[in-house]
Amino acid sequence: MKYVIGLDYGTDSVRAVLVNTEDGTTLESSVFLFPRWAQGLYCDPAKSQFRQHPLDHLEGLEKTITEVVRKSGVTKHLIKGICVDTTGSSPMAVDEKGVSLAMTSGFEDNPNAMMLLWKDHSSIKEANEITELARSWGGEDFTKYSGGIYSSEWFWSKILSVHRKDTEVAKAAYSWMEHCDYITGILTGQSPMHVKRSRCAAGHKALWHGDWDGLPPVEFLSSLDHSLADLRENLFTHTYTSNESAGKISGEWAAKLGLSEDTLIAVGTIDAHAGAVGAGIREHALVKVVGTSTCDILVASPQEMDKKLIKGICGQVDGSVLAGLIGLEAGQAGFGDVLAWFKGLLLTPSIQLIRNSKHIDSLEKEKLLAEMEEAMLIHLSEEALKLPEGDSNIVALDWINGRRSPDADESLQGALLGLDMGTTAAHLFRSLVESLCFGSKRIIDRFEEEGLRIDEVIAVGGVANKSELVMQTMADVLGRTIKITASTQTPALGSAIYAAVACGVYASMDSAISAMGPGFSRIYEPDREKKDFYAKKYLDYIRLGQTEEEYNKVIR
Repeated sequence: MKYVIGLDYGTDSVRAVLVNTEDGTTLESSVFLFPRWAQGLYCDPAKSQFRQHPLDHLEGLEKTITEVVRKSGVTKHLIKGICVDTTGSSPMAVDEKGVSLAMTSGFEDNPNAMMLLWKDHSSIKEANEITELARSWGGEDFTKYSGGIYSSEWFWSKILSVHRKDTEVAKAAYSWMEHCDYITGILTGQSPMHVKRSRCAAGHKALWHGDWDGLPPVEFLSSLDHSLADLRENLFTHTYTSNESAGKISGEWAAKLGLSEDTLIAVGTIDAHAGAVGAGIREHALVKVVGTSTCDILVASPQEMDKKLIKGICGQVDGSVLAGLIGLEAGQAGFGDVLAWFKGLLLTPSIQLIRNSKHIDSLEKEKLLAEMEEAMLIHLSEEALKLPEGDSNIVALDWINGRRSPDADESLQGALLGLDMGTTAAHLFRSLVESLCFGSKRIIDRFEEEGLRIDEVIAVGGVANKSELVMQTMADVLGRTIKITASTQTPALGSAIYAAVACGVYASMDSAISAMGPGFSRIYEPDREKKDFYAKKYLDYIRLGQTEEEYNKVIR
């Protein structure tokens, strides 16, 4: 038997799975919740600032992998490889050795020296500058493979914003690394100049493309800020796909994790791309990775693409997701986050009142609060399912965290229309669910308008596995069958599949996916009787979105 480890970094936690390469079964798994992130440290939601301290990631790396190795009892020499997937774009400043600035003297509590999480939207102004310059500077439009719009969620806008706000960080940063490249560098002991950088992260988030031999040139970057031109010299030219080896684990980390020094580390990747692999992605299958946000992933042959440039998506990159095919990514900036926001809206005042109550002892308070926290979304879903069709005319807009696709604009906001005295929490919750599904339909519509074929929809992630309300509503809104993967750890499994190819257990991604893929646990069929109802409501959603865009132009 041969085994591999998939290490999956999400927004709130990191998960390691130890997988049998013969059939893809998981022997052991371990989850580590980020303690500093859970406390809300270094974040300011009002400013769209979301930062994470690298110690959360390094502690989680050590804890999860050592635990799955120890609990499994597998001999370390049988564990052949590891692949890391992370959120993205989530870059951080590092020194010449690849150490995060947040772990060096003077920067320990500086949010600008930490990882800028994917959902950090504090660089909208800089993203707009990059988009405008790409269109007007007189040379190549470097956004043409990124949907024609640069996003504040991505690499260059975040770095530019930090460089302008914090000259000390800008001066001290030898290089910047995506989260997946940083962890890969930690495991291999390689410096920023020697780590094999992820094709997925570079192509979809950093304007890397073979047409212009890598990253945008100094002339373009210096037009934004001279510090970017200096930084470019310490970045990278070449990128690699995640079915390739990045090198062997370092002796230091092999000893820490209880692994052999012969363990290979695959090139890192983005969590959604690993999720698509774990779901068994193939041509004409759209994989929806449904979590705090969504990423919608397609792969297409160069022949099918035929030099198409898909407007308003998050990139089309040769070799991302699957080597030899073009990976296409779109998504929604908020999905599970939107539902969690509504839960918090309802719970927060009650929690404060209960904590301040003098009629309940402290132990009972904690029991009650834990029960409310766990049961609220379940209760809302059950009540929403009871509502008869047409019971409410509420239309919601899902842009509470801005709009990612199609046509990125993180300055846009959510909205509700049609409230009356009969509106209940269940009505509002259902309207939010519908808006999320309408947002998914807009993405599919854009792909098909641009000439791409979608034959099936596969969903993975926490929301896909847990919420009947969301997934049945999505099937009804899309008018399509939706397959749910059997694995509840699909991105981690996808990383394990990459690792199995990178360390030579399988010769190709196709053969590895075929052997290790999880199959499907449930299939949602659309209710055809709801077709006309949702078609009308979808048009109302589009009109509300147009109104918000016009309003945003006035107040921006």
